[in-house]
Amino acid sequence: MHAHPDFLAHFDAALRGGPLPAGLTARDAAEVERRFAVYRNNVAVSLTEALATRFPVIRRLVGAEYFAPLARLYAEADRPKSPVLAEWGAGFAGFLDGFAPLSAYPYLGDVARIEYARGRAFHAADASPVDPARLAAADPGRVRLVLHPSVALLGLTHPAVSVWARNQPGGETLPLAAGPQTALILRDAAFQVPVQAIGPGDAALLRAVLAGACLSDAAAAAQRAEPGHDPQPLLVTLMRAGAMTDATE
Repeated sequence: MHAHPDFLAHFDAALRGGPLPAGLTARDAAEVERRFAVYRNNVAVSLTEALATRFPVIRRLVGAEYFAPLARLYAEADRPKSPVLAEWGAGFAGFLDGFAPLSAYPYLGDVARIEYARGRAFHAADASPVDPARLAAADPGRVRLVLHPSVALLGLTHPAVSVWARNQPGGETLPLAAGPQTALILRDAAFQVPVQAIGPGDAALLRAVLAGACLSDAAAAAQRAEPGHDPQPLLVTLMRAGAMTDATE
C-alpha cells in the first residue's frame, strides 16, 4: 500500500486517465475499473460546472459546447488546491492567454480576470463603512483611506470591461470601447459586484490609496496622470458603495 502522499498522487493520476492506484477494491474485482471510470467522469463534470459558474461570460463567449472540453483541459493543468471550489480558477486567465486555438480572441484572458476578481470581491471579508463625519473632519494632507477588502483595480490590456458589460442581461446594445481599460471592482452595500471602467486619474488615485498614500498625495498622483482630474466623483462612488472602511491620520 502506498504512503498517503503517494496514494494521493496516484489517485490524481488515475483521475487524469492513468492506471488505478493500488488498494481499490469492489465486491466483484472486474467492477473496479468501471466504477472508477464513473467517479472519474463525475469529477470532470463537477470541475467543468464549477468553472462555468465562476466564468459565465467566458462560457457565453466561446459557447457551452466549446467550454466543456476547454474546462477539462484547464482542470488537467491546474487542479484545485482546496475543497472550496469557489477559490479555484486563479490561473484560468493565464491559461486562456496561452491557449493557441483561441489566439484570435486575445481579450478572453482579461474578461476572465474580471470574472475571477468579481468572485473574490463577492466572498471578501465584511467591513463596516467609515463614519462620514469622521471623514469630513479629517485633514486631506494627512488622512489615509482604508478601502473595503473587496476593492480591486485591474489594469487590462484589452477593452474587457465593455466586453463583459455587453454580455450581461440587457447589455447587448452597449458600445464596445477601443484599447486598454482599467476596471474598478467592489462589493457594494447591496452585495452587488459592479464592474466600472475608470480613467487614468481615478486609477492613479486608487493605486496610491491602496498603497497607503495620504489623500492629498493620491490626488496629486491623479493630477499627474490626468491633468485637471476631479477626485470627488470617485470618492462619492466609494462612499455610497460603503467601500471606505476607515480614515487614519
